Amino acid sequence: MNQFQKIKREQTNSVKWDMMDKVYGRKDLLPMWVADMDFLAPKEVREKILDRANHGIFGYTFPSDRLFKVVRDWIGKRYGWDVSPSWMLPSNGVVPSISMAIQALTNVGDSVLIQTPVYTPFYDMIKNNDRKVVINPLIEENGYYSINFVDFENKLKEEDVKLFILCNPHNPVGRVWKKEELNMMAELCEKYGVYIVSDEIHADIVFSPHKHTPIASLDKKYEEISITCYAPSKTFNIAGLQASVMVIPNQQIRSKISEIQKKLGFFTLNVFGLIGMEAAYEYGEQWLENLLSYLKNNIETAIKYIKDELPFLHVKEPEGTYLLWIDCRSLNMSDQEIQKALVEKGKLALEAGKKYGVEGEGFVRMNIGCHKETLIDGLHRLKKAYSN
Repeated sequence: MNQFQKIKREQTNSVKWDMMDKVYGRKDLLPMWVADMDFLAPKEVREKILDRANHGIFGYTFPSDRLFKVVRDWIGKRYGWDVSPSWMLPSNGVVPSISMAIQALTNVGDSVLIQTPVYTPFYDMIKNNDRKVVINPLIEENGYYSINFVDFENKLKEEDVKLFILCNPHNPVGRVWKKEELNMMAELCEKYGVYIVSDEIHADIVFSPHKHTPIASLDKKYEEISITCYAPSKTFNIAGLQASVMVIPNQQIRSKISEIQKKLGFFTLNVFGLIGMEAAYEYGEQWLENLLSYLKNNIETAIKYIKDELPFLHVKEPEGTYLLWIDCRSLNMSDQEIQKALVEKGKLALEAGKKYGVEGEGFVRMNIGCHKETLIDGLHRLKKAYSN
């Protein structure tokens, strides 16, 4: 099967394809909102799952030593970080991992810092655990985002922040933070006694010449204050398997997370999540290289189309992720009006920028992790939404 062939996803209980009526009030939209791709998972992942399914017995299972060694080898080869399998704890997703870290490392009422606009569950996990959201808004200049380090330090100090949740690569703005930026953030966190939870779920979706660097890899002292979250879900399009790994070098922090998992009744991942994760990291490298080339072409196609056909919209090429962060502010429309035009005129489902914080007002997020034909259709619909 062709890795990039067009696959019908309707009536598979897909959030992206089958929940539009609940989210947007109608079913006749082209979905380019939820951040999963429309591509087949690697052949080896599918084959390993089928082999296990054909065995026919699905009793209690546990993560094998081989799984953690495969993850270690992937992290070492792709990101240059030498980690130990003993540092790893399984989790059924990065968002649950963030919630567990909040519970383990902070108390009710404590301040947790995030950099906005940012992935919506960051807000949710902080609020749902009765902690205080503290924001360090990113600086946007002509579509390029940078960190306000003066504000970052002031917030750590003045708000008595206990935990910082980093998004790298950043969703939705597409930045892949440079070593210098990561060093500055980590140094300030170490200075003020702030733990770091680094969501690196998009670490593999990075485009040359940019390179992903785990923040914990920069110094042993940063390892000691960090929880780094990885998952094969975005990389290999297997989010439905709900499998991820937390890399926690500090044994005391690891023990605290383990205690939270026990309180939650978490024992292990499901059998297909374990198998899928192991197969993806063991056999998926060439699949990923093919994917990156395809996504790069999609990004270039979309940016050229918007520049030529919709010059009043602005989008900067993302350094990482398969998400376009499109600036619609020149339309002088409210977020509600922007969405109404997309849905009613364009019949297109995109994420509203306001979801990611007030700094996202006037933006939309487009998922270009799809067949080229779907992308072209989506771009035509985008044009139709904002014509006249």
